[in-house]
Amino acid sequence: MSKPKQRKDSGRDAGGFIALPWSVMDCQAYQSLSMHARALLLEVARQYVRDNNGRLLLSRAFMADRGWKSADMLTKAKRELLDGGFIFETVKGHRPHKASWYAITWQLLDRHPGFDPGAFEAFRKGAYQPSLTVPSKPKPTRDQLYRKWDQPKNAVLIPPHGTGGPQIGPPHGTGPSPTVPPHGPIAHLFTPSSVPPHGHHLEMPSKALAA
Repeated sequence: MSKPKQRKDSGRDAGGFIALPWSVMDCQAYQSLSMHARALLLEVARQYVRDNNGRLLLSRAFMADRGWKSADMLTKAKRELLDGGFIFETVKGHRPHKASWYAITWQLLDRHPGFDPGAFEAFRKGAYQPSLTVPSKPKPTRDQLYRKWDQPKNAVLIPPHGTGGPQIGPPHGTGPSPTVPPHGPIAHLFTPSSVPPHGHHLEMPSKALAA
């Protein structure tokens, strides 16, 4: 009967360890973290044990036992990790007894019925790295395509006579206006009569004599 194989000594102390990928520590977002945020990242990574990603704690009461005495410092470091995409909040805590839950983003999120609605769909693995995908151009809508098809291909946008200023002067120039009508003076058609049309008033009988 063969003897069981003995495990080769790895050269390190026994017990679990934090698997922190180089891609995390070498990324630009990690280089921008404060020392407190980097220390807190190790604290939250320490809690991960293969099937609890999404149920990691960073509450003030829990972290006080790990040496985090300043609530303000803890809040700022936590905000840096959230903004940098290193951790993701799966449950929003509220006072007095419900703590928030978190997940590290270089591991897959483990499903749990206690997560907030939409948390599993919103989680993005590797969120600390900038997106390498180029956003695609939005497709034109049906109305935009119709307007494009209806527009004539060879439409002229510039007037045929150019884009000069409007003409102010009359087409025949700005010379002095003539005093005589264009067709000449009006001809005198009738000869004036020296006698009124109804007769001279001296030759007409008096009304009194007529009576």
